[in-house]
Amino acid sequence: MAGKAIRTVISQSLNISKSPGSRILPVFQNKNHDGLHSQTTVRHYASQSAQRKVTMIPGDGIGPEISQAVKEIFAAAGAPVTWEDVDVTPVKGPDGLFHLPQKIFDSMAETKLGLKGPLATPIGKGHQSLNLALRKAFSLYANVRPCKSIEGYQTPYDNVDLVTIRENTEGEYSGIEHTIVDGVVQSIKLITENASRRVAEYAFQYARENKRDSVTAVHKANIMRMSDGLFLKCCRDIAAMNKDIKFKEAYLDTVCLNMVQDPKPFDVLVMPNLYGDILSDLCAGLIGGLGVTPSGNIGEDGVAIFESVHGTAPDIAGQDKANPTALLLSAVMMLRHMGLTEYGDRIESAVLSVIRDGEHLTADLGGKGTCSGFTKAICERVESSS
Repeated sequence: MAGKAIRTVISQSLNISKSPGSRILPVFQNKNHDGLHSQTTVRHYASQSAQRKVTMIPGDGIGPEISQAVKEIFAAAGAPVTWEDVDVTPVKGPDGLFHLPQKIFDSMAETKLGLKGPLATPIGKGHQSLNLALRKAFSLYANVRPCKSIEGYQTPYDNVDLVTIRENTEGEYSGIEHTIVDGVVQSIKLITENASRRVAEYAFQYARENKRDSVTAVHKANIMRMSDGLFLKCCRDIAAMNKDIKFKEAYLDTVCLNMVQDPKPFDVLVMPNLYGDILSDLCAGLIGGLGVTPSGNIGEDGVAIFESVHGTAPDIAGQDKANPTALLLSAVMMLRHMGLTEYGDRIESAVLSVIRDGEHLTADLGGKGTCSGFTKAICERVESSS
């Protein structure tokens, strides 16, 4: 009976997490494009000047401020993007559980693309991580975080240029937990062949189309021989079909040790969910933190949500102190994903130029500037480059 119950829970966990009646429509087939913070999947449009609607999830805390900064900079660049703001505050359903509101499903069904500010998950029974809920709802199977040193923003590490690709749908974050007896809790780590092969295929595709030399599979198959062993086997199988890209394997603890000693040898790293959560934040620390690190969540058939991965910073919300860099660079990733590389390049160049000059940096970047001042300076650089 216990085995049957566990199988039932696992089956339920693989279903899309959405409110009753929600649906996701088919989307366009995609191609990829190169760039500094590029994504490999690119949607095709009739012309460069056609307006494209994007779902904007402003988020909580400083989220609305940095989202507005992105909108202003896009407008200054003349980027052909219109925004549909959506509040994803959970709503309580008839079952007593909290669900994502129907509006987010309706909007994403139309746009297929989202840009998301930081979200706070309420603490208490019945509340699920909103970030996790969005990943499950839209089958966002790969989290991609480019980590590249920023000229003018000094850290202990120079010339960092690597990409972490994290399997985003299962592993320890499958949410399969239960109490066996009082004082004993079991959490199930779910690894499937389909999900492992899918993220491995994406990693090699990303490496090839972004002119990267190698892919490293990060694992602990020496301890978790079945679960991580399956993930590693899938990576090896995919590597055998992509022999133009160097393939390496490394234990998670070894990678962490080597990373903080010298990150330069690393290129593209692919790993299961929990390892990716930890290692991607470690890599962000190498270049200055989550406040300057872009992130994208890639789904099948072109669905994607790009996001800032830092916290909501409620202590400075509404005080014009927020740093919009992470969300802005994530928006640059989104533009390249859409094939709007020219706009992405101009905005990215302006952002890096303002950071390099150092005059308008916010407090977290070591300056005394404001969010509005930083944004205005970027707008001026973008306009002068047109």
